[in-house]
Amino acid sequence: MHPSTQKVADAALELGLDIEVKEFAQTTRTAQDAADAIGCTLGQIVKSLCFSVNGEPIMALVSGTNQLDERKLAALCGVGRKKVKRATADAVKAATGFSIGGVPPFGHLTPMTIYVDEDLLQFETVWAAAGTPFAVFAIAPGDLVAGCGGTAVNIKK
Repeated sequence: MHPSTQKVADAALELGLDIEVKEFAQTTRTAQDAADAIGCTLGQIVKSLCFSVNGEPIMALVSGTNQLDERKLAALCGVGRKKVKRATADAVKAATGFSIGGVPPFGHLTPMTIYVDEDLLQFETVWAAAGTPFAVFAIAPGDLVAGCGGTAVNIKK
């Protein structure tokens, strides 16, 4: 198992979550790549999107079929839209310890506020990145929200 994937598995254990990581030869970097590799619907894919709000890292976990409404995210953070900026690849790595394309919903270097797209709750199982662009894991949406300490909200366009 890749060291980054092992970090995700270890973080899950610490949170009391029982996950099984699946590693693929093909990339699972994008939501569509992941859905194709897994054989699930695009909506079941959890996109981990990182932002900087007033210099603090914020994460939005969004269903693969949805686009994030940055105005809604700004409102949740209590700031104007212009204060919400997409985090750079370097900022994502510094805050989470993982590179874009493999950022998991938990196990980050920096504690952060996490908002979860409520549309993910309609599924029995969703799939999230497991530390690399080639690894994912299945999780029940309720366990996802609890495990990442997130808040399920309407954040889609």
